[in-house]
Amino acid sequence: MDIAKRLSQNPLLRPQDLKPSMAGMRIECLLNPGVFTYEGKLWLLLRVAEMPVQEFGKVSFPVYNADGRIEIRTFDKSDPALDFSDPRVIHYQGKDYLTTLSHLRLVCSDDGVRFYEPEGYAPIFGEGPLEAYGIEDCRVTRIGQTYHLTYTEVSSLGVGVGLMQTQDWKHFDRRGMIFPPHNKDCAIFEDKIGDKYYALHRPSSPQLGGNYIWLAESPDLIHWGNHRCIATTRPSLWDSARVGAGAAPIKTEDGWLEIYHGANSEHRYCLGALLLDLEDPSRVLARSEQPLVEPTAPYERTGFFGNVVFTNGHHVEGDTIYLYYGASDEVICGATLSISSILDTLKQTSYHGKNIL
Repeated sequence: MDIAKRLSQNPLLRPQDLKPSMAGMRIECLLNPGVFTYEGKLWLLLRVAEMPVQEFGKVSFPVYNADGRIEIRTFDKSDPALDFSDPRVIHYQGKDYLTTLSHLRLVCSDDGVRFYEPEGYAPIFGEGPLEAYGIEDCRVTRIGQTYHLTYTEVSSLGVGVGLMQTQDWKHFDRRGMIFPPHNKDCAIFEDKIGDKYYALHRPSSPQLGGNYIWLAESPDLIHWGNHRCIATTRPSLWDSARVGAGAAPIKTEDGWLEIYHGANSEHRYCLGALLLDLEDPSRVLARSEQPLVEPTAPYERTGFFGNVVFTNGHHVEGDTIYLYYGASDEVICGATLSISSILDTLKQTSYHGKNIL
């Protein structure tokens, strides 16, 4: 049940459309943009994943060193201690490294289709030991005149959620890690409920529990508590292996509408919806039994890591969601969905009206 209307211009952005951040590197992937409006334009905050140009018989990957500079590490492919079977991760002597190093890059558009890099807006790079493997998958929430950026901090110490704040997209106040490892997929609600801020996040457990969506509340966007699990994986369904939040939930008369991603054991990523109670968002009123967006187009089925549609950004006008998403962990695409149509699908599910994980 794929109800998205994909833009005919897809993919909107490919790796070759941008320049690498430094000599000797190449852009391998563009992924999962945050979305916002600013100064009359629509903006994407892209995740740009780079890697060194590879030499024959070698495997090279970048990390930030202790001085905050990018360092290239190289191993022989013949080394028996090296496992590079996964295009995303290198295993070496019991330690994991990423094959690419990600930073955030701003692009903007006048029509929501043709995007370009504006002058005067610098890339956002990782800083410090908790971002030694880069920063990834930023969600953008606007509250008043301030944009709040929740993003994934990656290092050998683990994966956690960082927070930056800005009003002009040129100066950033880095507030540090607000959800410690292992956590990601954090989306802050754009309105308070009562006197509290709320956020969705995704802690992970390798043994007890799993990759589930949780809800937290905060008095100040820095200190988070009263954590509650609101959505678990579902055996035999499209979201049986992991679930995670997309962008900030959309406020509707029926509830908070959250577009989320789910994956099965074959690592096939699709998008579905949760409907949360307006006054108590820990109450799940409805949940998609079938995905709303599936990897069906050629650019969604094949790429750096195929069979993936993944979103953490959208723009809403009336009943229309302008959804921007990463496809196959390589290119950026766009689609539109109708809020009323999504709500209609949720009303038809067996989960409607129940508080169910």
